[in-house]
Amino acid sequence: MAVIKKADFIESVENALQFISYYHPKDFVDAMHEAYEKEQNPGAKDAIAQILINSRMSAEGHRPVCQDTGIVTVFVKIGMNVQWDSDLTVQQMVDEGVRRAYSNADNPLRASVVENPVGPRKNTKDNTPAVVHIDMVPGDKVTVDVAAKGGGSENKSKFVMLNPNDSILDWVLETVPKMGAGWCPPGMLGIGIGGTAEKAMVMAKESLMEPINIHELQSEGPKDSVEQLRLDIFNGVNKLGIGAQGLGGLTTVLDIKIKDCPTHAASLPVAMIPNCAATRHVHFTLDGSGPAELEQPSLSDWPEVTWEVGDSVKRVNLETITRDEMEAWKPGETLLLSGKILTGRDAAHKKIQELFESGKGLPDGVDFAGKFIYYVGPVDAVRNEVVGPAGPTTSTRMDKYTNMMLEKTGLMGMIGKAERGDVAIDAIKQHKATYLMAVGGAAYLVSKAIKKSRVVAFEELGMEAIYEFEIEDMPVTVAVDTNGESVHKTGPAIWKVKLEEMAEA
Repeated sequence: MAVIKKADFIESVENALQFISYYHPKDFVDAMHEAYEKEQNPGAKDAIAQILINSRMSAEGHRPVCQDTGIVTVFVKIGMNVQWDSDLTVQQMVDEGVRRAYSNADNPLRASVVENPVGPRKNTKDNTPAVVHIDMVPGDKVTVDVAAKGGGSENKSKFVMLNPNDSILDWVLETVPKMGAGWCPPGMLGIGIGGTAEKAMVMAKESLMEPINIHELQSEGPKDSVEQLRLDIFNGVNKLGIGAQGLGGLTTVLDIKIKDCPTHAASLPVAMIPNCAATRHVHFTLDGSGPAELEQPSLSDWPEVTWEVGDSVKRVNLETITRDEMEAWKPGETLLLSGKILTGRDAAHKKIQELFESGKGLPDGVDFAGKFIYYVGPVDAVRNEVVGPAGPTTSTRMDKYTNMMLEKTGLMGMIGKAERGDVAIDAIKQHKATYLMAVGGAAYLVSKAIKKSRVVAFEELGMEAIYEFEIEDMPVTVAVDTNGESVHKTGPAIWKVKLEEMAEA
């Protein structure tokens, strides 16, 4: 009978969360590199390059691959013959591991969890509690899957109750384009089929813990209907042409994972949860001999991918930018930004709206006139860093505030991740503003372009405070120009047609 000690379990969870914050799984790196090698859309290829470079930098520097270090999900399978040497429950031990991992002095992780989701949504400060799923299984060991899931991909989770004879493939191909690019493709889609509503969602999440192996399935061929469905969805989604970061291209998904179980004769529950370009998970086993030992990967596992400034890239001085200069930018064009920008995301926008409604106006020291706002919630800095990993957050969450910001603050433009909705695009067109896209999943790389940082307002909001960043050569893509043309609409449409033409040829 194995005796699992409290200290060993807590230490293993803590180490696992630190490990996955800066090490991508090798299967993911390999799949992303393959996508990079075959990509034909320059914009999508550039985005994948930044993701791979960022991944290697994070592995070398032991800093998070993404500023959104996620809400923690843990699957614990406990052998029936296991005995615990602990005065804490499994949930409490997991939470203690999370607490220690996220407050690590050498690599602090961003606390993103808020209590009281209906309000006031106050940050718990240590990223607890985790979401823990516990199963009792035969044996005398404890196996654990630890994952950290960012909000951008988690928010794109979907569920449907289909009729028993409905096509799951058709539902997926109809749903994925509606998810936008906020889940930071290319990544994986986890799908749960059967059981009940909640069982399908849990299966979809757990399927994302599995390694990428779609190429083995392609070479060996499907052995059953589930494996055939994996292939059909994989091929069908990639033919949509959504591509990396939603810019259009050959690879939208790296793999499709499916778990299924029996269900009611009248039901067909189907859940779909995407995993992003910051895929983070690890598996370990405890047998009573001590804490888990996680094998550190070799830096040779990462490909030598470089990102170079091409002749078509424009350098932009944000201190002297004019409206006329901005109107010359074209969708899909790459810019290198230098100068001062302000940050702000959900909580800051809400407070700004409340200040305007009360007649008070912007806080002292905050002036958006002629400036760009960056949608970001950075990780705390360590050692000689100006700021920790500081990649973009999903911009659509700020759509409802866009007209207010452009109309009342003199803001020139915005920087964020993924597409903008029609409400925001209409406001951008009306005010002759622009929206620039930074690569989601390249947070550590982006942070190196930030040379100075200071909080200018709402310090009590922590990572959601308004910062002033001084940046140098920060790479972005023109996603919506001053005429309201969106590369996230034109890019996938163009590449869907190209893929159809390639298939016919």
